[in-house]
Amino acid sequence: MLFGALEAGGTKMVVAIGDENGKILEQKSIPTTTPAETMPLIEEYFKRKDIKALGVACFGPIDLCRESETYGYITSTPKTAWKNYNIVGELKDKLGIPVGFDTDVNGSLLGEITWGCAKGLTDAIYLTIGTGIGGGVMTNGKLLHGMLHPELGHIRLGKLPSDKGECICPYHEDCFEGLASGPSIEKRWGKKAVELAENDNVWELEADYIGMALSNFCMTLSPQKIILGGGVMHQKQLFPMIRAAFARYNAGYINTETLKNLEEYIVPASLNDDQGIMGAIKLAMNEYEIN
Repeated sequence: MLFGALEAGGTKMVVAIGDENGKILEQKSIPTTTPAETMPLIEEYFKRKDIKALGVACFGPIDLCRESETYGYITSTPKTAWKNYNIVGELKDKLGIPVGFDTDVNGSLLGEITWGCAKGLTDAIYLTIGTGIGGGVMTNGKLLHGMLHPELGHIRLGKLPSDKGECICPYHEDCFEGLASGPSIEKRWGKKAVELAENDNVWELEADYIGMALSNFCMTLSPQKIILGGGVMHQKQLFPMIRAAFARYNAGYINTETLKNLEEYIVPASLNDDQGIMGAIKLAMNEYEIN
């Protein structure tokens, strides 16, 4: 049985065909420009593929409330061409198949829960740290939506005294994304993160902010595992530094068997950067089952 997957990002749309085992059979990338230009290319890709359903893991904010008049819309995105755009309605209309829908980060988490390093767990967090910072949450075996969906990148951290840079978020003066995303690193240090691999000062500060945030998520959401993905996390030297910062901020307060092995608790994404597409396949499978 074949399913379609769309990982909808702000710079590119990754489209793919997969099966019920999460195997990606083919995929391609389409530039994200405007709906008028991009959507016909996506629809043409999926036509005549004999897919049973399509899963969309999408940049946001998005409306995930099925009872809402704007369910399936991309809502107040800064990507102005896509603001208040009914992406699910458009795909359903043109393809005539069920369309599953969730955030891009929830999609990545679903991929890891179904086929990756969080398989078998009921409570986990997936964070992407790159151009922005976003997080997907599964609690009690269900992806967390709530009023909208979690915006873990915009929790307030408080600027560290050693940080001589500035928060780049236009909404907050000290949020996680504004202090620790890839563009924040570039603004603070004058170079892209990939060019700063050998500068220990860069990564000590970055690890401090990430460790602080993960401590907050551990306290509030009590995940069984925290998975870190995104471009910044390709700096593998960060992981032991983040674990050390997390332990410092936790300060022994939460003392469980799980936290005795932080190498198994705070981990890199495990699906070769395909977790988003694989999660979208699972979204399609879930939507097919309920239709």
